[in-house]
Amino acid sequence: MPAAPTVLLTGASGVLGTALLPELSGRRVIALVHHTPVPGADEQLTGDLTAPRLGLDATAYADLCARVDAVVHCAAVTGFTDGPAATHALNEAGTLRIVQLVADANALLYHVSSAFVARTGITGSGSGPGQDTGERTARPENYLDSKRAGEDVVRTSGVPAVIIRPSVITGDSRTGEISAFQGLHGMLASLLRGRLPLVPLSPGSLIDFVPQDVVAATVAALVRDGAHEGEVWVTAGDQALRADRLLELAAEFAAQAGLDLTLPRMVSPDLVDRLIRPVFMADLPPATRRRLDDLLAMTALFTAHQPFPTDLGKPGLPAAMGADRAESALHAALSQLVRTKGMNRPAPALVTA
Repeated sequence: MPAAPTVLLTGASGVLGTALLPELSGRRVIALVHHTPVPGADEQLTGDLTAPRLGLDATAYADLCARVDAVVHCAAVTGFTDGPAATHALNEAGTLRIVQLVADANALLYHVSSAFVARTGITGSGSGPGQDTGERTARPENYLDSKRAGEDVVRTSGVPAVIIRPSVITGDSRTGEISAFQGLHGMLASLLRGRLPLVPLSPGSLIDFVPQDVVAATVAALVRDGAHEGEVWVTAGDQALRADRLLELAAEFAAQAGLDLTLPRMVSPDLVDRLIRPVFMADLPPATRRRLDDLLAMTALFTAHQPFPTDLGKPGLPAAMGADRAESALHAALSQLVRTKGMNRPAPALVTA
């Protein structure tokens, strides 16, 4: 009996990696880890994506190349506060190391990027929504510039590769469980706690997210089918929730959960820059100004009304994200937030005669 194909998985302890491991059953999975052990992998290999030969000695590297049939590259700096040097060191230079491994192993590459690389107005080299300096610590432009650079590395490498572009990844579509909360979770938590004085989005702005199990199933299908070229968009597409609908659903959820929620006012980002910042923000405490500036930077990702492309629903891939599925996934994410963050009100004591 021939040996099972061997997949090297980077980022196995991350949001997508933890969801992907069970989907790769039938393959032998080697998890390349830096610090965090990964339960569920067939083998773990300690390495460093930013080092030559991934931090392995020559013998271990040659052995890895001889065994690997495909590489799923999920590892990335996804935070918006790590700074450009650290972000590019992993998302661009690390991808260059992975591409070299794929070439040396004569393997296939499945490179996980981001749908938001299409938001070309958000870039560190230009201006656009969320680009004013303010006092923000969140710099999504550093992340997006590094992901664009990583894609360029893959495209110009000549190795057989599929670039996978998910939108915001949320927790499991049924349970909401996730290995680490993401930026959208932070905004939803602030919303439920009444800490958003306003939302700098127009009602028709599209909030595109996909549950981690949908993205994992897509990647696994591509690996299983031996796809070796092209770009795959894993997004809600034109079924993404509008910003006003998301707020409406959050209000309904808060009422069911017994949370007091006064919905924030929606204002255009231009109004924030022209009026709210110069007139009102100077007198706010520094921490409040930073929170608002970070919110502006984060919501800049969602200012577009034009939907992303999507390949969900195409032959061999998971079903498309309908509006009902997006709403259900949002409810699961909110439920997980409330459980994990301890936002639930205690049940009222029973009154007996």
